[in-house]
Amino acid sequence: METDLNKTEKLTKQDVTVGNFCPEDAEGIVRLFRSVYGENYPIRLFYDPAAIVAANQDGRYFSLVARSPSGQVIGVNHLFPSAPNPALYETGVGLVLKEYRNLGVNGRVLRFLYETFVPQKPHIEEVFGEAVCNHIFQQKVVSTHKFVETALEIALMPAEAYNKEKSATGRVATLDVFRCYHPKPHRIYLPAVYEGPLRWIYAQLDDTRQIDVSSMHVPAALNSKGKLAVFEFAQVARMAVYEIGYDFNTFFSDLEARARAQQAVVLQVWVNLTTPWVGEAVDILRGMGYFFGGALPRWFDGDGFLMQKLICPPDFDSIQLVSDFAKKLLSVVKEDWHRAGS
Repeated sequence: METDLNKTEKLTKQDVTVGNFCPEDAEGIVRLFRSVYGENYPIRLFYDPAAIVAANQDGRYFSLVARSPSGQVIGVNHLFPSAPNPALYETGVGLVLKEYRNLGVNGRVLRFLYETFVPQKPHIEEVFGEAVCNHIFQQKVVSTHKFVETALEIALMPAEAYNKEKSATGRVATLDVFRCYHPKPHRIYLPAVYEGPLRWIYAQLDDTRQIDVSSMHVPAALNSKGKLAVFEFAQVARMAVYEIGYDFNTFFSDLEARARAQQAVVLQVWVNLTTPWVGEAVDILRGMGYFFGGALPRWFDGDGFLMQKLICPPDFDSIQLVSDFAKKLLSVVKEDWHRAGS
């Protein structure tokens, strides 16, 4: 029987067990989210025990749970598909009850997730995470678990998501990190204007790419294809461009107009680096005020490239980063943001 979260158990590291989700954990996960976030977490599923059970049953989420000896859920992390490529899974939605954060609970859950759970799932070929930058705790385990830093999403999360713990004064950036489990060598084309920083990022990866510079023109008969998703609570719009056609300028202008009509203040676009004429689309996006985000390995199965545009303050000064690589990446992003706004 799950104990009341108001009754703190005295635990040692040895008392904590980590494992796969069980249906009886669902109530405890809801209590955990309420304890940490109050009612402000934007993914409402985590306030509904039945929805948590259903999501674990159909694979929309895999919950990896840390428990006390009495069965109390004291920590959780999740793995879930969120990118266009169904073989790429995101890790995140992780939290630990405040009273037990000195026991290494999050580290235990992540080690189980990355070293035991994922290797048992052959359909998961790559894993990525968005490490928040209002603190450095998530970033400290990036290299430990063989992740590579590849992109920065500026102002992604609203400060309201962190009201309960008062850990953010403005919108929160995230550092995107990727780990390859099953390599897939393929050819990519770098937009000429960003060849330097992208080659620098790709030099960090431990799986191979054949890298060329995008120099082809868009075929005249090809139509653009893409998809818009708007996250209302966060006021974030994500635009996935699956095909870059001759009509890209008007096609994307329409996507952006729809996003702004839904009050999005953070606009993100993903373009496919396996497209030989991706450079022409990137030039158009730069002209519309978009700036550098970074590389997204295996995003479309082949790699993606993130560009972003803000209709809100970037709050660069509040971004906390650990590695020298991430700090240099921020300088690249910040410099291009200045260019986009000039």
